[in-house]
Amino acid sequence: MIRFILNDTELSTDLPAGTTLLDFVRYNRRLTGTKIGCREGDCGACSVLIGELIEEQLRYRSYTSCLTPLGNVQGKHVVTIEGLNPATGLNPVQQAMSSCSATQCGFCTPGFVVSLAQFCVSGKEATVQNAIAAMDGNICRCTGYKSIERAAEEITGLLSAREEQDPLQFAVGNNILPAYFSLMKARLMALRERSKELRKPRSTQAFRVAGGTDLYVQRHDELDHDDIHFMFDDPALRIIRRQGNQCIMGPAVTATDLQESAVIREAFPHFSKQVKAISSTPIRNGATIAGNFVNASPIGDFSIFFLAADAQLLLSDGNHTRRLPLRKLYKGYKQLDLKAHEHIREISFTLPGKETCVNFEKVSKRTHLDIASVNSALFITMNGDLIAEAGLAAGGVAPVPLCLQQTADFLVGKHLEETLIGEAIAIAKEEISPVSDARGTAAYKTLLLGQLIKAHFISLFPRLDASRLLHLV
Repeated sequence: MIRFILNDTELSTDLPAGTTLLDFVRYNRRLTGTKIGCREGDCGACSVLIGELIEEQLRYRSYTSCLTPLGNVQGKHVVTIEGLNPATGLNPVQQAMSSCSATQCGFCTPGFVVSLAQFCVSGKEATVQNAIAAMDGNICRCTGYKSIERAAEEITGLLSAREEQDPLQFAVGNNILPAYFSLMKARLMALRERSKELRKPRSTQAFRVAGGTDLYVQRHDELDHDDIHFMFDDPALRIIRRQGNQCIMGPAVTATDLQESAVIREAFPHFSKQVKAISSTPIRNGATIAGNFVNASPIGDFSIFFLAADAQLLLSDGNHTRRLPLRKLYKGYKQLDLKAHEHIREISFTLPGKETCVNFEKVSKRTHLDIASVNSALFITMNGDLIAEAGLAAGGVAPVPLCLQQTADFLVGKHLEETLIGEAIAIAKEEISPVSDARGTAAYKTLLLGQLIKAHFISLFPRLDASRLLHLV
């Protein structure tokens, strides 16, 4: 039995835990304001808020309900557009969308309102840029985006009066959220005591699901009825901690968890900016790092980043464990070095020191929120002008996320100069085997990888002559 609060109503259901939240709210509860769009997490028409207790604090994030299984909302607060409606009239977010002419056919509007409401309780600085970023998972096909941006500007004007107030209390006090939200923390605490255990899978060999953001695109119909072991809400699998010079992460850590982690922010000052090029806010809220690894996409952004970091995996089948470098996980296209019933139990990597520079580059047809044509990451440690250590990885240039080991080995021990980078690019081109597809020809991807390697060094070492680098073939 799954128990959670939907808007202002506590309820339970014995539907299969793999049923998507979207189907439940529309077909079981008849809350049709949440729309069916792409069913792939791209359009945001099905956006909902999900509130949960994290270290006794109530936190709301936006999710695409088409990719969220019921098993991942156990003991939480799910908010659809209907749950944001005030007793009378419109709330300030709805009013801003209306008064700024930010809605036309109205199909996408509920998703935009939900995302803006999440921004209002996020505690993020009240800037127009942050408000727009909160809607980066929402698509509108008939209304000009400038009018939606004007609505976001109105909301940031309202939030500017928040100052040091608690974001949730401010939102309730200013009618952004209905009054029942003020009691939600206590209600979730009480619900947690009554529903500590999600029903157990029927088999020890149950299919494992974390965020589900890719699985539910590929296997939606199967997962509706599969016996599933849910990993998303296991606290032991959501840790990010420092142990000496090592970062230890659980496999269910999400992209947003990484963005908000003090350990990650300290180690990678530019990480939050770089990760904005990866997917959208609601997908980052649900997508897990281990899920990105085992999906084995040749262009998996986090796979590429952590390959360059030389991440290590702790694998478990429930009885035995073994360690495996991430670079050895990939045996071929969508083929993994995983034994029967093995899963990733822990991820670790060495935190960069003061002499280590890190950069991530990605090129896609759209600047943001798109899958890569080619992506690449570089970890490089300097000893004066000498390269002491290097880790280089690239995606979109082989059947698997590729660790460019020969290129990295070539760089080590060399003086950093423009000609060296040209030589390294030549070696990298020998390591790759790109194919032509919808994201570019093999020749284009080969050229693009060279450009991204140049971009790494231009970004990390401004003293290099960028004009010389750019003219390298």
